[in-house]
Order: sequence, then structure tokens, then C-alpha cells
Amino acid sequence: MSAHPGLARWHAYMESGGDAALLSALIAETCVFHSPVVHTPQAGKPVVMAYLLAAAKVLGNDAFHYVREVVDGDEVVLEFVTELDGISVNGVDIMHFNADGQISDFKVMVRPLKAINAVWQMMGAQLAAAKG
Repeated sequence: MSAHPGLARWHAYMESGGDAALLSALIAETCVFHSPVVHTPQAGKPVVMAYLLAAAKVLGNDAFHYVREVVDGDEVVLEFVTELDGISVNGVDIMHFNADGQISDFKVMVRPLKAINAVWQMMGAQLAAAKG
């Protein structure tokens, strides 16, 4: 676990299985999310929360784990692996933490193409279900 306090809180959130209250405390009001499939940045805490909570449901299975962590001050890159319906997924979470230790920018990149297509379909379904 990292010595960076914000990153330690991110790991606690991930270990919680997607606790919305933990995530809410970690996301800055002005946070921007960069999706691997949506070309425009998604700005604001409510929309970032929606994406990250959906991602926890889609990607947060028993196979999910981080395999590499790179920390440079308030800049963090976490490489992850998981499996979705028999498809191996490899990706990175790129985060910037603000002076308050909250995430102010979050970018996700996923490979290979077969994996990104699966993530796109499953995330779309989760986001639609969350809207009701």
C-alpha cells in the first residue's frame, strides 16, 4: 500500500467493494473523468461518481487486482488486470490528487480491443440501470 494518503484511501475504497460514501469523500467536486470509450471529458463529482461506481460493478470482480503502482508526488498510475466473461482485461488508472488529497482528474485506459468492447457494453448497461 502506498504512503500517499489519497492513494491509500483509493485502495481502501477498492477493498470496500464499491462503497459510495468512501468514494464520495475521495472525489473532488470539480473532478474530471476521462473514459476509455467516451471522447469528451466528463466533469463534475456526480458524473465521475456514476462512472466509478459503475466501473466497480463491472470490473470489480474476484479476478481484479492491481499489478503495478507508480507514484510521483500527486500523480499516480495503477495498472490492473481482470477478466470479463472469459476476456482478459489489462488497463491503467491515471489519477491526479489535489492539495486536499482528493482525486481531481481520473483517466482510464484499457486494452486489448476485445476487452474495451466488453467494458463499453457492460458500462453502458450499468450507467443506464443507475439512471433508472
